[in-house]
Amino acid sequence: MTSILVVEDEARIATFVEKGLTASGYAPTVVGSGREALDYLATGSFDLVLLDVGLPGGMDGFAVLARMRAGGDATPVIMLTARTSLDDTIQGLDGGANDYVPKPFKFDELLARIRLRLRESGQISAGETVLRHGDLALDVRTRRVTVGETAVDLSAREFALAEQFLQHPDQVLSREQLLSRVWGFDFDPGSNVVDVYVRYLRGKIGADRIETVRGMGYRLV
Repeated sequence: MTSILVVEDEARIATFVEKGLTASGYAPTVVGSGREALDYLATGSFDLVLLDVGLPGGMDGFAVLARMRAGGDATPVIMLTARTSLDDTIQGLDGGANDYVPKPFKFDELLARIRLRLRESGQISAGETVLRHGDLALDVRTRRVTVGETAVDLSAREFALAEQFLQHPDQVLSREQLLSRVWGFDFDPGSNVVDVYVRYLRGKIGADRIETVRGMGYRLV
């Protein structure tokens, strides 16, 4: 199982990312400071690091990254930050980061970045980018969706929703889970946007493919 070190001191975001990664089939380890991150990197084997820039304890994400690269650690690093200035982005990338994701972010975007960096590092193959369930197929690399031999045109949000269902076939996904994974941790939990987009998706891939489980959520069948 792909192992990911999550270095994030804000508990709400750390929990959001940890739950999403676990549900997507990854094995996350969460730490809250730069020094903890270096300790874990020295003793454990990780396939990728999600590294927050603003960390407590006098060692921020840039310093952690610098120590990693100076020590010859080539593990892919995706930096997470509330800082959106061009100078910070350049500092991270010049320091050896593989990617840079500003907060707030949508989990499906983060997941796509993770898959891309793992493919680049050889951790997963291109063949794993196609998700299938029956005659429904979704290629996360080319963003192409087919039902049988027919191509289906999905919006970006419809695609992200379909991807969640295909990653968890026959599993009930609650509205809260879908909100956090597709729309992001800061989205209004009282919104009916999930129901609206499930209806859109049913209209494009087939109404009988997504089952409503009363009081619980939705399931791809």
